[in-house]
Amino acid sequence: MWSLFLVSFLSLLSQLATAGIPDSFTQKNINYRTYIGECPNKSSTSFAMIVMKEFEKAHSLKDVKEKIVNEKLEEKHFLSDYRISYNPVIKTLKINLECPQPLVKVQVYKSNGEEHYSAILGDNSKMYEPGYENLMQVEKKLNHNLPLLAISMAQLDGDAPTNLVNFIKLMEKDLRSQISEIIISKNNDLTIVFALSGKATSVFMGAELWDEKLTKLSKVIGYIQKTKRYPNSINLVNAKKVVVKFSDSI
Repeated sequence: MWSLFLVSFLSLLSQLATAGIPDSFTQKNINYRTYIGECPNKSSTSFAMIVMKEFEKAHSLKDVKEKIVNEKLEEKHFLSDYRISYNPVIKTLKINLECPQPLVKVQVYKSNGEEHYSAILGDNSKMYEPGYENLMQVEKKLNHNLPLLAISMAQLDGDAPTNLVNFIKLMEKDLRSQISEIIISKNNDLTIVFALSGKATSVFMGAELWDEKLTKLSKVIGYIQKTKRYPNSINLVNAKKVVVKFSDSI
């Protein structure tokens, strides 16, 4: 009997791993309800399976929580938030998962300029493993390549990542999609390189008032795209004026 159950259970897990976890199903007289939103199906299925197996041991949400925390499952499965609840009356376990939208691919540098590690910065201002971008692209939940952010370890420990995320989220999607590279210097100066019709335009934002300068930047780039005259650089360091420089060559 037990061997038959084990085979059936393993068969179910195998099906879930390959086909993705269904919205609802029943296992061991427990009803499961899952919602993964925009999360990758592969990582979400893996997380849900771990939760299921742990819960079925003793029907303890406390044990599930401890396993998630101790094994850092939230980070490993690219979650920005999760909610797990159990209704003993109807024997239903609900698993709700949320994942961040990947914004930029990060290259973190040491003070000597050597690359230290790479990561993905999500719209919740947290860092995730580089494989998150590929996973989202394979499952068609990310349909473009992420811009590259170069930042020092010292800046990474400060407010720069959060400030940058808030700034990017204020951008119109069309403008955001044209960013190819972002640099934050040790003095917190922000430089953005846009690929406008395949031509690189560097935008110098300075170290402050990024949100205020964004309105001016959007207007300038909108005008540039209408005239189809693409400058080498746009200087917004001084919030009161905009300096646009074109190449001397024709």
